[in-house]
Amino acid sequence: MRQEIIHPGIAESAAKELYGVLSHRSVVGPTNNCPVAQCVAFVRTCLSQSCGKCVPCRVGLKQLYSILDRILNGEGEESDLATIESVAQVMADSSDCAIGFEAGSALLKGLKAFRADFLSHIHEDRCTAKTEPIPCKAGCPAHVDIPGYIALAKEQRYADAVRVIRYDNPFPAACALVCEHPCEFACRRNMVDDPVNIRGIKRRAVDMAGLVLPPSNMPDTGKKIAVIGGGPSGLTCAYFLQLMGHKVTVFEQRKQLGGMMRYGIPRYRLPAKYLDSDINCILSTGVEAKMEVSVKGEEFEQLKKDFDAVYIAIGAHNANPLGIEGQDAIGVMSAVDILRDMGDNIRPDFTGKRVVIVGGGNVAMDCTRTAMRLGAADVKCVYRRRQVDMTALPEEVEGAIAETCEMVTMMTPVRVEKDEEGRVKALIVQPQIPGAYDRGRPKPVKAERPEERIECDVVIAAIGQKVASKPFEEKGIPTKWGNIQTDKGAFIEPGVYAGGDCASGPETVIRAVEAGKTAAANIDEYLGFRHVLPREVDIPAPAPAPMGPCGRVNQSARRALDCKNDFDIMEKNLTLQECTQECSRCLRCDHHGYGAFRGEERKPW
Repeated sequence: MRQEIIHPGIAESAAKELYGVLSHRSVVGPTNNCPVAQCVAFVRTCLSQSCGKCVPCRVGLKQLYSILDRILNGEGEESDLATIESVAQVMADSSDCAIGFEAGSALLKGLKAFRADFLSHIHEDRCTAKTEPIPCKAGCPAHVDIPGYIALAKEQRYADAVRVIRYDNPFPAACALVCEHPCEFACRRNMVDDPVNIRGIKRRAVDMAGLVLPPSNMPDTGKKIAVIGGGPSGLTCAYFLQLMGHKVTVFEQRKQLGGMMRYGIPRYRLPAKYLDSDINCILSTGVEAKMEVSVKGEEFEQLKKDFDAVYIAIGAHNANPLGIEGQDAIGVMSAVDILRDMGDNIRPDFTGKRVVIVGGGNVAMDCTRTAMRLGAADVKCVYRRRQVDMTALPEEVEGAIAETCEMVTMMTPVRVEKDEEGRVKALIVQPQIPGAYDRGRPKPVKAERPEERIECDVVIAAIGQKVASKPFEEKGIPTKWGNIQTDKGAFIEPGVYAGGDCASGPETVIRAVEAGKTAAANIDEYLGFRHVLPREVDIPAPAPAPMGPCGRVNQSARRALDCKNDFDIMEKNLTLQECTQECSRCLRCDHHGYGAFRGEERKPW
């Protein structure tokens, strides 16, 4: 039979384009989308892809779509949830292909996670999830008015842009450099082309604004609050409480404030001048800082007596050991200790040495790139999973590779080999293969291959940190796996709160800011107040029409081979032309479309 080359027709091209548009909208969905509506859309998409061959998929999807659509329209009954669960379970167990069994499995998870919202639609015909309608603002843990400061930056009102950021986040300079920008994931510009370079615009605003004073404090309340820990969470809490009129004292055990921003992030990513500018602004509100003060059991009890409230924000500064044979060898170090020394300008000498870093997170990448800058002859990062599974930001991994660091993946450390003097000689690793998925990533499984030997002089463990919570646990503070236990409002007991890494485990700067901000609001209410901080910057009106499809501008950087030799900042700032174009790409969701349902009241938290 004669064969022919078949070229895509108009219908096939249109179908591909529709699938592309659908995938864009699936990726862009903001965190506060209605989960019931998402379930309806998901089931309908699966229904459109079903071949109809097997009964569980063909009949089950139609039945599920009908019930879910009825619930979404306020016509459902509570008994419908049991029907959904039963049908979805049958589909998950007996469908022939992934369309059916994955649809059933996903819906079971959704029903379990969002049951309260399903019930709200059934009984009250309303969604309880849409608390913040502006996508980028919903995606920002600190809920910064992102469209507002972008509009101000577009008009070159940089100082006002920084003021708007500080309404919700006292670390605009630090976050302009190190924030992982979750807001960009939710940016609706993804539907058109690519997300707005939000962090880049913030960096431009910070660099061009000059000195921007904080808002004035509200009238003195006569209340005193102690904050234990001078990291991002503790300083954020102190900042907002001080603005509310309370008197805040921060107790920090190290020589300088900043926590992991100073003692965990290298200077090539966050120069001290940026961090110091944020901290100086916080201190200028009247926050008192007492340095090199270690608060433990008895000191903690005294603070509870002397202050009206106490916020524990001690971070997670203790390193996890490798837990393998030979970890006591000379030359085995922890990432926490190295980065802490770097924060105090104490630099180890790795000149000419072969350095191996164990881990795959941002701290591991920081140590990998720091080791290269400290003169190492060869730097390898050993990770037990695939490179794509690393929790480090992709740009950090790519940057390390560009600086000639090597990623050695699918290898699990087995033991450290020592020489006769007890020094590191080599790291012995066991090859792995990716196995079944576990919490979103394939779990590494031992490969049927022999161990391998990586010759090295230094081994750095970057496999996580833990909290020094024992002294607080001995005084009745609840802990679990070493983390301090609180409710969602950071509450432990009357007058005692905790947040940041010591409660959540190691997290990002913006998550620590979120924890400190939440604690400040709840401490204020506990003290008998409900302060609302004034917002005095007028936001410019949006342009008559949004910009059409346009490429995203990313910050340029110094050449990687130059960066690897010093600790100068790598990333360059946006130019005026670049910043103006990026600002123009913002769709102003605070005024148009979905954001129009936000109402007039502007809540501070």
